[in-house]
Parts: sequence; C-alpha cells; structure tokens
Amino acid sequence: MVADHSLEARRMRYAKPAPDFSLPSTEDRPVSLGEFRGKDVVLVFYCFDWGSI
Repeated sequence: MVADHSLEARRMRYAKPAPDFSLPSTEDRPVSLGEFRGKDVVLVFYCFDWGSI
C-alpha cells in the first residue's frame, strides 16, 4: 500500500520550519533535527537496497 502524501507535501513549503524528529546516526546515537536549529539543513532519504525496488 502506498500512502498519498501529496496534500501534505503541498502544505510544507521551502523555508518553513520542519517538525522536530530524531533518527539514529551512523554511530547509533540519536540525532535530532532541533540540534541544527538556525542552520541550513538538507535531508536526503534513499533506499540502500536497490535490488528490491
């Protein structure tokens, strides 16, 4: 099942604050988006397992 996030994506615009969230770092330490408040941040998400796409 694929969720349709197009409406949500249209509501979020460039240069608006993103909601805070945390993800594990490569050292398995939680990193929060809030740690970068006031800085320019680019987030890139991609699939490591290209074979299953």
